[in-house]
Amino acid sequence: MADQDQDQKTEQPTGKKLHEAQERGQFARAPELMVVFGLAAAFAVVSMTAPSAAASVAEYASGTFSQLHVVEFGAGEMPAPLARGLRVLGIVLIPVLAATVVASLLAGGLQSGFQLTPKALQFGFGRLNPVAGFGRIWSQRSLVHAGVDFLKMVAIGFTLYLGARTLLRDPLFQAPVEAAYLGTFIQESVVTLLARLLLALGCIAALSYAYEKYKNHREMMMTRQEVKDEHKQSEGDGRVKGMMRRFARRLIQKQMLAAVPLADVVVTNPTHYAVALKYERGVDSAPIVLAKGDNRFARRIKELAAQHGVPMVENRPVARMLFAAGKVGESIPPELFQAVAGILAFVYQTHRLYFHDLRVRRAAASAATA
Repeated sequence: MADQDQDQKTEQPTGKKLHEAQERGQFARAPELMVVFGLAAAFAVVSMTAPSAAASVAEYASGTFSQLHVVEFGAGEMPAPLARGLRVLGIVLIPVLAATVVASLLAGGLQSGFQLTPKALQFGFGRLNPVAGFGRIWSQRSLVHAGVDFLKMVAIGFTLYLGARTLLRDPLFQAPVEAAYLGTFIQESVVTLLARLLLALGCIAALSYAYEKYKNHREMMMTRQEVKDEHKQSEGDGRVKGMMRRFARRLIQKQMLAAVPLADVVVTNPTHYAVALKYERGVDSAPIVLAKGDNRFARRIKELAAQHGVPMVENRPVARMLFAAGKVGESIPPELFQAVAGILAFVYQTHRLYFHDLRVRRAAASAATA
């Protein structure tokens, strides 16, 4: 019974799983939304440009029909009315086409969260599996898509039927009208047809996207075992990062301890802090922090300093400030210049033999590194 509970997808998908699914292109999407967005964009553009477009069409129709008897047709030449008609058609249709393309891209971006899905473009041999392909064809989702496609056919057919019935009742088909009326007829017909299509397909697209959203969420659900495995994996990553941080810290400590024998002085607080400083005239603009540590590492610094005869000066406030504000490999803070200068002057006077040997050791170390 417990095994059955573990196999059931009862847990909400984690952020990691959702992100990986997004990269694979596995998210709720409905092609009908792109159609609806395109129709909405076309409807908006046509509504805004309809008066000017209708005037252009009416002017073209009036001018063409009134001068049709004088138009000359030559072999290999495009008649002037036809050329003007193409220009008028371009002026009317180009804004609509541009708006629909932008709206379709926007619909795709909204469904994908405006995120790239590179893994969705990768080739996989699993897609060539005929058994899996047959299963997809006869799956519940494919049946739902077939039903949605059928609804779209019915909606479009019914809309066109209503539109055709309305158009045939227009005075244009019942009695003689002025040529200028053609623009008004086209304007009203296109706006009415787009509005009906938008309403019908909008309802179908909403139902289709709601189903896709629900289905995708159900597929993303996780079993308790999957959640546990992912949690263990993330903990493992945390342990690896912790090991890397500890390794880096040990490496830095090793470098600091190697620099202690070349220090001018170690400032201590006698048990808690120890800071090793170096200052070479003509080389350093200010004293440099070679190493610093507290508690156990401070004791190691002092032990190493004692082995190499490095002068140690106990100054509790300076040691605490150097440990808190000083950075290894950088100059001490300016506010400590005066205090450290006094400490260096003291050790220079009391440990002259050490500094004579120190110059020799530093020269040897520089030659070895060169």
